[in-house]
Amino acid sequence: MKLCQLFTLSLSLFAATCLAENPQHEINQLLSFIENTACHYQRNGKVHTGTEALKHIKKKYSYYRDEIHSAEDFIRLAATKSTLSGKSYTVHCDNSKQITSQDWLTLELAALRNNKNQANSRKH
Repeated sequence: MKLCQLFTLSLSLFAATCLAENPQHEINQLLSFIENTACHYQRNGKVHTGTEALKHIKKKYSYYRDEIHSAEDFIRLAATKSTLSGKSYTVHCDNSKQITSQDWLTLELAALRNNKNQANSRKH
């Protein structure tokens, strides 16, 4: 029984490590997603292209770099809301309802991880 529990714990730790294997890679993918989007970011009442939003988010990312240890930290600290006003950033895409940037990026992160898991399962 103890061997089975140890195996289960080891497997769980391995899975968690794989998911967080390379947060910088995930963050870079999210930055690319922002830059290449056809959607528009709204920040403090002003609308920005993805490229314009990327410049601002990169500045915040640089500022919070020491506190960012995961893609979730990146989303929360650098790409979610205005530090000055506290207002959430929103994203406007054609033919879609407005969404907060936190939800938008969290959905993209889940899709990236799902695609990675599917690719890994095809290798085995």
